[in-house]
Amino acid sequence: MIIEKIEIGKINVPLITPFKTALRTVESVEDIVIIIKTNTGHSGFGEAPPTAVITGDTHDSIIGAITLIGKQLIGKNIEDFNTLINIVHRTIIKNTSAKAAVEIALYDLFAQSMNRPLYKVLGGGPSQLKTDLTISVDSVEKMVADSLKAIEVGFDQLKIKVGKNITEDIFRIKSIYDAVGPNIKLRLDANQGWSVKESLYAIKKIEEYGIVLDFVEQPVKASDIDGMIKITSEVLSPILADESIFSPKDAIEVITRKAADIVNIKLMKTGGISNALKIINICEIYDIPCMIGCMLEAGISVTAAAHLAAAKSSIITRIDLDGPALCSENPLDGGIIMNGSKIILSNKPGLGITNITGFELIKDIK
Repeated sequence: MIIEKIEIGKINVPLITPFKTALRTVESVEDIVIIIKTNTGHSGFGEAPPTAVITGDTHDSIIGAITLIGKQLIGKNIEDFNTLINIVHRTIIKNTSAKAAVEIALYDLFAQSMNRPLYKVLGGGPSQLKTDLTISVDSVEKMVADSLKAIEVGFDQLKIKVGKNITEDIFRIKSIYDAVGPNIKLRLDANQGWSVKESLYAIKKIEEYGIVLDFVEQPVKASDIDGMIKITSEVLSPILADESIFSPKDAIEVITRKAADIVNIKLMKTGGISNALKIINICEIYDIPCMIGCMLEAGISVTAAAHLAAAKSSIITRIDLDGPALCSENPLDGGIIMNGSKIILSNKPGLGITNITGFELIKDIK
């Protein structure tokens, strides 16, 4: 299975409702898609969202990085897999989203070469997962209504976006809790929007109300490891590190310094599956649970993340792969099936994706 051509293109999928966090507001998924084609007629699919405020990646930077990496992959054999992964990471530094897109496509082809679904190649596991659903930061009334609507369609885990205004954030959480009741699992994501003092005040106030949070995600700036340590040590609610961890080295620092109770893995931060596996191994060593998350992604990379989550379900205990559920349409033929909170994996080879509707070709690499 020799790599003959790489296509780089773009998809545009409107969201059901605008996605609002402490960092940004987005109305549609506009992701770069890569298709690696081989001499055997097989195609591997990958995807990268331009999330400049988190990863630093833009459309142009992703296209440029994939082009640079792709030129080094032409003519290579998929069976020489470790060499291909080394090429991805040694050709260019940083550019984690572009690397993730290429890696996902390579893992897709590698699993296809074995005629097995990716999650079975990675070790096997359940073919069905359950994700939470993100509630964007908005007026209290809108967030309560969105929460109740999510429950109506089968979600029992909600990730509440906060980080805009500390007083309003506390009121948001209490109002949602009062509306949905204690049987719905609530997760908070401040997206680095609070200070250390605000985090301690808000979390303790929420705890005083008797609200048991599943976790509080990245309350302070990614670089403020000392602040994360202080918050983790002084509150009962588990603290989850997201933007503070991109690499295996970051994971070691956060874990050994006790700056979080849970680690959030996103393929767009790690640069793909290979480094995600390293972080998972580190977390297993230190007995730290993981969550698998996503950016605003239309389905290809979420399918890859779901396969990884299934294969490593003993350590990945939380699933936040709701990107496709936020989209108004599904551009994929194949891949995961989302039914409310359920994610169902395909047993077709690789990621099980055969085509992408709305794929706009930007350039070929031959």
